[in-house]
Amino acid sequence: MNLQSPILLGILLSSFVTGLVIFFLKEESHRLRTWLNLLGAGVKLVLVAVLLSGVYRGEPYNFAIEFLPGIPFALGADSNAVLFVTLSSVLWFCTTIYAVGYLEHTPHRSRFFGFFSLCVTATTGIALSANLVTFLTFYELLTLTTYPLIVHRGTREALRGGKIYLTYTLIGGAVLLLAVVWLHGLAGPVVFKERGVIQALVGTHRGELQVMFLLFILGLGVKAALVPLHGWLPKAMVAPAPVSALLHAVAVVKAGAFGIVRIVYDVYGVETAATLGVLQPLAVAAGITIVYGSVRALFQDELKKRLAYSTVSQVSYIVLGAAILGPVATIGGMVHLVHQGIMKITLFFCAGNYAETLGTHRVSEMNGVGRRMPLTTMAFTVAALGMIGVPPLAGYVSKWYLQKGAIQAGEEWVALVLGASSLLNAAYFLPILYRAWFNAPPEQWPAEHRVGTWETHWMLLLPPLVTAGLVIYAGVFAESSFSPLVWVKLIAAREYAP
Repeated sequence: MNLQSPILLGILLSSFVTGLVIFFLKEESHRLRTWLNLLGAGVKLVLVAVLLSGVYRGEPYNFAIEFLPGIPFALGADSNAVLFVTLSSVLWFCTTIYAVGYLEHTPHRSRFFGFFSLCVTATTGIALSANLVTFLTFYELLTLTTYPLIVHRGTREALRGGKIYLTYTLIGGAVLLLAVVWLHGLAGPVVFKERGVIQALVGTHRGELQVMFLLFILGLGVKAALVPLHGWLPKAMVAPAPVSALLHAVAVVKAGAFGIVRIVYDVYGVETAATLGVLQPLAVAAGITIVYGSVRALFQDELKKRLAYSTVSQVSYIVLGAAILGPVATIGGMVHLVHQGIMKITLFFCAGNYAETLGTHRVSEMNGVGRRMPLTTMAFTVAALGMIGVPPLAGYVSKWYLQKGAIQAGEEWVALVLGASSLLNAAYFLPILYRAWFNAPPEQWPAEHRVGTWETHWMLLLPPLVTAGLVIYAGVFAESSFSPLVWVKLIAAREYAP
């Protein structure tokens, strides 16, 4: 264990210990539970900041312990890990504040926040995993910790959505386990970044490597919501808004997309994957998912389902970036991992505000909502325009790099897919914005719960305003020293440039 190892363990334990303690709190211990949540999230942020600084300076971070012979549990902090764990910790802090306000008067809060913290532990574990076995362990833990959050309300619809989610993800996990065991038997322990092991097998095990790649994509594609493996995601929208925000912006879908990035870049290596001929089919699958998700979003009146199908489309931008050979597309896909996260969590925060404050759940019920909740609607507008790709917001930056990378790689069809997706994004977001700002509000909202406040509870309002500000910052200051784009460019320069 080196001197930096406690940082890695601390990042995991900050949420793990918080979750365990909260499980044992009484329901009426509201103030203590709130402070424990904020303390755990704050400690994680500080530790991640220390990690980010150290990795930027080139300091090594690793931890390994062998629980079973030849199968080490290993953590590490390469550039990709730091990108994902930073996104997770920042958005967890925002979601913690939001969730405390959202669930203020609901039952079973200790159970919710206990699993909420364990879910974040699993997500940060996925980010910091240094080999496939450790990754698989946290990947399956994520399935088990998110299920209680999805079924939290205990309604028939929630239980049905949770059952569908569990069915999809457990089958996906079994397929991923098969791929990991097969590759382990062929190549031994697979450590991320040590691509030479796979390269050496191309000549003698080409067919097996191709089949294993397919299994990896199928196993990870469930959580990444690749078509036709996406069916669980719209059903999981029965979960409370903070859970929906986590599922779409940080945890489940990002874990799947991040896993695919790991397989392409850090297990196979992008050049080896191209030699095996597996990148083009992956790019086609991502392209189909991008268009399909956008088309389905057009026909959803329920706001959270429209956002869910938008996620199906937008997360595949990350997969598409991984499947296009070239550093520019890589930059576009990896920076979209962050940009999509901050845009989508803003949209779900706002959707939760409309539902919690006004009882508004459908697009058709949003006439004039901007006049009643102007700050929430401003945040929603910023995130929606970012999703469309309007400059100078975050979504424009990642889409520009993806299109430029596709053209440089001779994949002009990808630029057409991205252009069609932006038009479809406009088609399902702009009518919402028009209704919200320009249509007359109803005489009475479906169910106005917070009549005594100007807009809504401050703990519901502050997080979307902060994340909307990040959407603006990530676009306007894309080339500044503290932007996600600059960090991703550093990753590409260090590891993926040809």
